[in-house]
Amino acid sequence: MTDNAQGPVTGLTPHLQIGDSRGAEAIAFYTAAFGAVEQARMLADDGKRLMHAHLIINGASLMLHDEFPEHADPEHADSGPPRGVTLHLQVDDADAWFARAVAAGADARMPLADQFWGDRYGQVVDPFGHSWGIGAEIKA
Repeated sequence: MTDNAQGPVTGLTPHLQIGDSRGAEAIAFYTAAFGAVEQARMLADDGKRLMHAHLIINGASLMLHDEFPEHADPEHADSGPPRGVTLHLQVDDADAWFARAVAAGADARMPLADQFWGDRYGQVVDPFGHSWGIGAEIKA
């Protein structure tokens, strides 16, 4: 996969919608919690809301934008926190990544523990309602 400032040109990339015009705050959180590196940031015509951002976290792309309710179909408008999806980070040191995320403001949903499948794994929820699984191979 080749990345450019706009985003990846192949593959599958999570694209998060951030409510309450908190996109810039989300970028700051993902930088502090997961070591994100910002590749691009574009504001909407209002000069305030985030139209598009591209981040790299642990070698993978993540895109995000602020919510634009004026463009939503009222019959299918999203309400409430995100649910049904967990973003998974496979990392070198789950304890360090988990601790950094919690220190940056994530809530520990599932404490880190050695799991039957061979990973040390736990889950956090970021301040924007997105779930993140953090896992690393158990070191022998």
